Amino acid sequence: MADAGQRKFDTVLVWKLDRFGRSLRHLINAFAELEARGIAFVSLRDNLDLGTPSGRLMFQIIGAMAEFERALIQERVKVGLRHARSKGKRLGRPTIVLNCSRDCQPSRTRARLEGDRA
Repeated sequence: MADAGQRKFDTVLVWKLDRFGRSLRHLINAFAELEARGIAFVSLRDNLDLGTPSGRLMFQIIGAMAEFERALIQERVKVGLRHARSKGKRLGRPTIVLNCSRDCQPSRTRARLEGDRA
């Protein structure tokens, strides 16, 4: 948005509306800011003309559906993780055990170290 304030461009082009913002509130606020600066907004896949009342209505409907879909995905992932934990499944990366005297590398930040901890 800093570049928008400096008028480095006159159009924002996105592939799909839900790729531009995380929530309906964010989409509306960003669109209002762009509109106030005289910057056009184009969504290729959704084929929206935000200069018309019907275009703005579709913008809000699509934004609300995208937010709803994102929330459903988050909910399903959390349920799946809880289910896996309840079955005793270990989640995340496996622990790496290193012997610092022979193979300790600074790039191994998630490793559990044996022996002297530097």
